[in-house]
Amino acid sequence: MRTIRALLPTGLRWRLTAWVAAVMLVSAAVVFIVVYQDTGAQIRGQIDRDVTGDVTQLAVALRPTAGRGPPEIAAAATRYVRGQPYTATSTLLFVLVPGEPTVSNHPELFGNVAPEAGETSEFQSKENREAGMLLTPHLGYSSPRVPDVGMMRVLERAVGLGAVTVVVAAGEPLALVESAQHGVARAFVLAGVIVLALALLASYLAGARVSAPLRRMAAVAARIDAGDFGPRMELSGGRADELRVLGDSFNHMLDRLAEAFSSQREFVADASHELRTPLTVIRGQLEVLAAQAHPSEEEVRRVEQQVQAEVSRLSRLVDDLLVLSQADRGDFLRPQKIDLRPFVSELWDGLSLTAERRFEVGEVPDGTLDADPDRLAQALRNLGRNAIDHTDERSGLVRLEVEPSGGGAITLAVVDDGPGIPPDQRERIFERFHRVDSGRSRKSGGAGLGLAIVRAIAEAHGGHARAQSPRNGSGARIEVTLPGFRAS
Repeated sequence: MRTIRALLPTGLRWRLTAWVAAVMLVSAAVVFIVVYQDTGAQIRGQIDRDVTGDVTQLAVALRPTAGRGPPEIAAAATRYVRGQPYTATSTLLFVLVPGEPTVSNHPELFGNVAPEAGETSEFQSKENREAGMLLTPHLGYSSPRVPDVGMMRVLERAVGLGAVTVVVAAGEPLALVESAQHGVARAFVLAGVIVLALALLASYLAGARVSAPLRRMAAVAARIDAGDFGPRMELSGGRADELRVLGDSFNHMLDRLAEAFSSQREFVADASHELRTPLTVIRGQLEVLAAQAHPSEEEVRRVEQQVQAEVSRLSRLVDDLLVLSQADRGDFLRPQKIDLRPFVSELWDGLSLTAERRFEVGEVPDGTLDADPDRLAQALRNLGRNAIDHTDERSGLVRLEVEPSGGGAITLAVVDDGPGIPPDQRERIFERFHRVDSGRSRKSGGAGLGLAIVRAIAEAHGGHARAQSPRNGSGARIEVTLPGFRAS
């Protein structure tokens, strides 16, 4: 079975062709059965109506003989049926009169005749037995086999003529039904073969046309898989169908994929650089210490301080990388209801103890916020430390403003009076390891991950982060907007 399946074509064109062929065959079979049966039913109905009329006329013709004896009735029946001689395509008439020979327009049918030329006596005996079955009344419709005629539709009806009850009957051959049905079958076979061949050709061409862009897409995907991010799907400009939508989506996906790979390479390179710097310092200090046969206590303490500072820097970097790597996980957040006013006050009071700046807090609205308090505190501390790093000691302004944004959202903005952020850098500052020019270069040895973490936390809450100029004066304003605020 597997060998047979392996030999069968499996392309989209062939599968589409096979499906069309199967649907065409099933549809043609259903239509054929319906037409075939309906044709036979209509012709049989017409034959039933004809024999009913013949039997009725025969019964009416015998009504004047009511009250007479069987010989007179048989004579009247003979005169009637002789006026309607039997042929291979005409109606068979016969009357069964008690005590009298069968009256029929086909008397040979009811007589035990000798075998015809070329027929055996056994075959003739069989025909005589079949004909003899007509002598036994079967009132109503029946379809017996009649010698030299085949199947025949016969209607027999009992007619009372005074003291005598006779059986009048009429029958017509069913050969016309078989002929009509055979004609329908031949027509369906001929037309079906032609239509099926055209349908298969059309479906193959349609499948080839539909699958061509898919094959090109597969070829592009193969090149992408090999590491070449340059090729894209090319579709004719006039297309406006699903394939055009698929091609555009595929190209957009490739653009995003190329961008993601590029960002990943940059991230790995930047992370390697950030990790290499403290490791180099640690190794250098240890080598300096090891080069001395009897280092002084002061030298050992100096190296210890340097190594501890770089280890702390490495720990912060690793912690930040872990936060960013977990931002897409479902358990990254553990939201709960936060009473906003005391939460902001305690957080900002704690941050003000870490540096000498002019810390300010604007009016905080009363209400609760559905958020993860630990992640939100981490984002606000990162914004606060970023402002501290880029403002002057003691005189620098670090201000937190909290404002409802409408639609159940709240905006928490950290404002500083530092050198500000160029407009073309306001989006890039949220990228990992990105640093602006020297005017806002880091002073505390940060790796450029703080604002990336801020955006990751905001988006995990269903919000967003952005940077812009302060509403009054110079400096920078970085906002985090979160949903889930309920005023009280």
